[in-house]
Amino acid sequence: MVLKTFGWSFAVTALGLVAAVFYGGWTAFGIVAILSILEISLSFDNAVVNAGILKKMSAFWQKIFLTIGILIAVFGMRLVFPVVIVAVSASMGPIEAVDLALTDKDRYQQLVTDAHPSIAAFGGMFLLMIFLDFIFEDRDIKWLGWLERPLAKLGKIDMLSVCIALIVLLISSMTFATHAHQHGGTHADKAETVLISGVAGLITYMIVGGLSGFFEDKLEEEEEREHEAEEKAEREGKPKSAVVLAGKAAFFMFLYLEVLDASFSFDGVIGAFAITNDIVLMALGLGIGAMYVRSLTVYLVRQGTLDDYVYLEHGAHYAIGALAMILLVTIQYEINEIITGMVGVVLIGWSFWSSVRRNKALAAAEGKADSDEKTEVSSGV
Repeated sequence: MVLKTFGWSFAVTALGLVAAVFYGGWTAFGIVAILSILEISLSFDNAVVNAGILKKMSAFWQKIFLTIGILIAVFGMRLVFPVVIVAVSASMGPIEAVDLALTDKDRYQQLVTDAHPSIAAFGGMFLLMIFLDFIFEDRDIKWLGWLERPLAKLGKIDMLSVCIALIVLLISSMTFATHAHQHGGTHADKAETVLISGVAGLITYMIVGGLSGFFEDKLEEEEEREHEAEEKAEREGKPKSAVVLAGKAAFFMFLYLEVLDASFSFDGVIGAFAITNDIVLMALGLGIGAMYVRSLTVYLVRQGTLDDYVYLEHGAHYAIGALAMILLVTIQYEINEIITGMVGVVLIGWSFWSSVRRNKALAAAEGKADSDEKTEVSSGV
């Protein structure tokens, strides 16, 4: 199971490290290895959230996520995205931006750093909306009940998450963005840039999330109708009809996953510049890490880990909320990537430990109930 799920990740790791040695020797090998570990540590919460969405999709779309999706993740976010940032922020063509990335790495890093406020605002708002919509939803299973119960009651207020997100964006643009850090130690007023980028992130979330939710509801309605038709056919002795899945639903869920993955990738891409400004090494290291995130996502789905450890999804969404706030704070202040990665690891580890404790408590309660029942039967009660 492990080899089947992580086989491609192992192969890509070997090829990537060998390519790094040929490209820049053992120094490049070490940089790529560090970047891979950085990407995995920063994106573990991404895998947990992805698994929660991916388990609703068919095996076909899971394969699409692992094939076309990984091409988008590796080549789109880890290679093309940094070049697009430079091309847009510096008003230059993509070919010129690629040439700059390969020939003038210091200037390339400077341009990416200067574009960080807009990237952080877009990604921060998108991730913040995911966290707010999760925390304001009334769920049967609650991890931190003392916090989640009152928030679920507040969640009955229409558009509350959007209002809070906009307030956070406004505060960020009026505080962090007015003295956003620029390359070379200078500061500039980025309030307008942050506002526009943040609103763009909010709109992107609402469009993609709204479409995926709409088609997911349509899919559930279609499955319910098919289930009723099957039951009717079974009662009448007729052959059952095959369940027809709505392709649009799966497509928009896939699109939502890709945008979500892109938002999670912002911190990894930006954080990579703290280690190297070589676009080739960056693509190799982050690409290897992205493969493991994909494989881990599928592993969680196939093993049913989220069903066994019910608080994992909660921990991942709390990590999303923390990452969203970190991204907004980094508009002005630098935060070490180790801290960013450890926040997610600690929250998910805590939720896993809580899930284990819950499972043990339930098992103990069931064992006690079975023992009491046997005692009653043996005593003739």
